[in-house]
Amino acid sequence: MLEGLATKDKVTGLKQTRRAVSAGRAGLVYLACDADPWLTEPLRALCAQMNVTVEEGHTMEALGHAAGISVGTAAVALLAKKNVVFPE
Repeated sequence: MLEGLATKDKVTGLKQTRRAVSAGRAGLVYLACDADPWLTEPLRALCAQMNVTVEEGHTMEALGHAAGISVGTAAVALLAKKNVVFPE
């Protein structure tokens, strides 16, 4: 499921993921199941608002490893091929 994540266009970390979702650039968001809900719930709500699919069930360590970084991460966003424009 996380195979190939290191080679795809993505952003890692809560802040960068939030920015990508807000800008309509995120196609899919992975949230770590062991991340602090106080930090991930606002991002989950933003994803719901922006109609971005959220996948869970992976640890911070697994997400970081799959994304090709040397530390764990609470969130990874796969970027959409094209910028998505949402009506206001």
